[in-house]
Amino acid sequence: MEIKWNEIESKWRKRWNDTKDFETDPNTKEKKFITVAYPYPNSPQHIGHGRTYTLADVHARFYRMKGFNVLFPMAFHYTGTPILGMAKRVEAEDKEIIENLKNLYGVPEEAIKTFVEPVKIADYFHKEIKTGMIEMGYSIDWRREFTTIDPVYSKFIEWQINTLREKKLIIQGSHPVGWCPKDQNPVSQHDTLGDVEPDFTEYILIKFKYEDYIIPTATLRPETIFGVVNLWVNPEIIYKKITVNDEKWIVSAECAYKLEFLDKKITYDGEIKGSELIGKSVIVPHRNESIVMLPASFVESGTGTGMVMSVPAHAPFDYQALEDLKKAKIEPKLASLVNKIMPISIIQTEGYGENPAKEAVERFGVKDQSDPKLEEATKEVYGKEFYGGKLKQNTEKFAGIKVAYAKDTIKEWLIENKYADILLELTNTPVRCRCGAECVVKILNNQWFLNYGDKDWKELATKCFDEMNILPQEIRSEFNYVIGWLRERACARQHGLGTKLPWDKDWIVESLSDSVIYMAYYIISKFVNNGTLKAEKLSKEFFDYIFLDTGDVNKVSAITGMSENIINEIKKEFQYFYPVDSRHSGRDLVPNHLTFFVLNHVAIFPESNWPKEIVVNGSVLMNGSKMSKSMGNIIPLRKAIQDYGADPIRLAIIISAELLQDADFNMESVSGIQNKLEALYNECSRLKSEKIDTLEAEDRWILSKTQSMVSEVTTSIEKMRLREALHDILFSFESNLSWYMKRVNAKNRRNISGILHQVNSTRVAMLSPFAPHIAEEMWEKLGHSEIVSTSQWPEFSQENVNASAIQSEELLKLLIDDISNILKVTKITPKKITIYTANSFKSKVYHSILEKVMAGQTNMGIVMKELIANPDTSDVKKIPDFVQKTIKDILSEPTEIRQTKLDSKDFDEKKFLTNELTLLGKKEFGTDIDVFSESDDNIYDPKGKARHARPFKPAILIE
Repeated sequence: MEIKWNEIESKWRKRWNDTKDFETDPNTKEKKFITVAYPYPNSPQHIGHGRTYTLADVHARFYRMKGFNVLFPMAFHYTGTPILGMAKRVEAEDKEIIENLKNLYGVPEEAIKTFVEPVKIADYFHKEIKTGMIEMGYSIDWRREFTTIDPVYSKFIEWQINTLREKKLIIQGSHPVGWCPKDQNPVSQHDTLGDVEPDFTEYILIKFKYEDYIIPTATLRPETIFGVVNLWVNPEIIYKKITVNDEKWIVSAECAYKLEFLDKKITYDGEIKGSELIGKSVIVPHRNESIVMLPASFVESGTGTGMVMSVPAHAPFDYQALEDLKKAKIEPKLASLVNKIMPISIIQTEGYGENPAKEAVERFGVKDQSDPKLEEATKEVYGKEFYGGKLKQNTEKFAGIKVAYAKDTIKEWLIENKYADILLELTNTPVRCRCGAECVVKILNNQWFLNYGDKDWKELATKCFDEMNILPQEIRSEFNYVIGWLRERACARQHGLGTKLPWDKDWIVESLSDSVIYMAYYIISKFVNNGTLKAEKLSKEFFDYIFLDTGDVNKVSAITGMSENIINEIKKEFQYFYPVDSRHSGRDLVPNHLTFFVLNHVAIFPESNWPKEIVVNGSVLMNGSKMSKSMGNIIPLRKAIQDYGADPIRLAIIISAELLQDADFNMESVSGIQNKLEALYNECSRLKSEKIDTLEAEDRWILSKTQSMVSEVTTSIEKMRLREALHDILFSFESNLSWYMKRVNAKNRRNISGILHQVNSTRVAMLSPFAPHIAEEMWEKLGHSEIVSTSQWPEFSQENVNASAIQSEELLKLLIDDISNILKVTKITPKKITIYTANSFKSKVYHSILEKVMAGQTNMGIVMKELIANPDTSDVKKIPDFVQKTIKDILSEPTEIRQTKLDSKDFDEKKFLTNELTLLGKKEFGTDIDVFSESDDNIYDPKGKARHARPFKPAILIE
């Protein structure tokens, strides 16, 4: 029967809405508060966005079925510049964005015309995203929905920012930030095209003197100033003559532009061709010696200052450039200067002599500057010198310092003596603002910053990270790394949507600063939405009382005009639901939002309200490629739901990768999942809940395997290994059902509906968090009256696991496989098959060995000695090969199988195989099968096979 996905999904969404199953208030149950990063409503969500929200919803649904009172809310992040930048591009009739809105997102032209107002954009996509979330079946309490420009939310953000300032964690000063020169705003990840977090590199500018000018060169290794022998200049570049504060500089045009943003007064005085500088001399600042400027086409105007200092003893690129220049046809005078240049060795490193660059170039067999092996040589030299090098005597007072520690010391000395300056550049250039402008690094003066570099604050955050659960565990080191490098971060800007800075209304709270503790606001947003809380009534005292449990309710009541009962009800609700039990987000938010989320919580809230868990997932690829408009592989989520159904989309996202991996989504997998769900649906439609009479061997086995599945799936979901869990439910367990059907068909049984109903009810219940709509439909077809979403999660019971049943059935399967393999190899048609099981003595020895192995003893000599010492097993000395093979058999199996065999000590192999193998074997191989124990008096054993039988390894004779 083909499933009409949209009809079924619509039916169950209505049912959930009517019964208000996901609206959550405090009760007597233990709670789980699960949150996921709220979306920016500046475009519809695509399949990639669906991953994070689907994972969080599975988590919420799972805990709800486990008996927890689960709060899973949602909001929308209007604040910041993305929506503002988009409105400006629409107003400017930007062709690209208007085409995307029309063709990719299906926005009507009439709506696009209103998009010159940022809030119209946000409202439009807010509605679109919310509808998509409902269509995906997310179990959200929509009573708590809000946007970040709601008046009460602004009051909440004022309280947050004021609290941080009172704790002296917000400072005013001058610090570097990523900057949009067009919008005149600091930029962070969510303000840039492609969601790129601006990162910058600090270069040291060494000042070389040329006539009345300074020629600065950018370096990351200021210690190498002692080994400079020439400068490299690109003769094709036209350099700018500028005045920087009171000094005259010559730099590339790009460098001059960057300097304008670095708190320097810049004036443009003229130009000079690079070719005019070739052969001219400059003075090395600290040595007062002349060195020459030489031509180099590899020097780029966009990097550093457009000029480079040359240290050929320690920089393979510089050494090879000099060698190439010596071979080139250049004017005699310049050639004479080049030939006189001698590298200056300044770093002593074990394994290198006087000229490490030369040695590396020769060892790697570098031919010229274009040789890619030059990069490898450079990495090797720089790496070994950084970690193992020491400065030589010719570095004057710095002699003996390890290179790893020299940079900051020498940098301070250079700047103090006015030998150097600082240049800041974007590392991951080009970074573009959402308005389209290319971003730069800017020094902001009198700007407001969150002092994330504060040592005590970092220690507090580290304590929280150390004590919280982070899934998957391997992401923990990334958080530690971020905490390590984090420094001051702008918390205010002058353009965009958002809350005014309470003490300086010219500024707006930055969007990554107003979205770090909003999880607390979910608790009170219900009271905002029902009209209880009004912005004009709220004050610091109210928020302190609710969130920090400080102050006096009488005073809060007097200030707000609200009754003490209402105030205490809100506070009680906060104290019930907080802290956040699980925070879900994408890996791209580890360096910013997720880390700031912890930092702000530990700064503001008492330790009892610090977050308990962070869950981080990778992104989604489409057919192996990153989703992007330019690739044309973005599929809006609602379009995919309409075409394929929400549940197949949910499952295709989940089953394509584990948590931290990038999920490679493709439509073929969606079709495969649809087929799988249809097959299970049809099966459920046929089954009736019938009374289960006497259980046969295969019944006990399938019910035990179902219990094992419950245990494994539950553990997987708790660890957010959702791909593993879903695979177990939908695919792995199918092989168990196939075997079960083979067994019952061999016996021509018809009384299995009750068993299959019980087994599939368990599967459908566990499928429910993953595919909630179709699971409800299957559950209904199975005849259950209540809905599966709020039913009890299947509980694992060790009492319901029959170890003997599991072991006996595994033995039967292996035996059938062994017979099949023998027939396949020998290519004979069997007329008679005889099976020989081990005698009781071998079984006794086997279990004795198994107990010793499970206790950790695997030494053959010790095991043999202990067996011989025991009167019950002393005869084992007659069959030493048996002991060796048994130990090998046991060690070749997983621990859980060993445990099952240990638990099934009383298992009678001969009796089981006599009862269960005959019919199955007849159906499989078309012949009778006889079963003997090797100790039977009337044994038929013409080939002497019986003596080879071992416990769980019967001997086989095929004639």
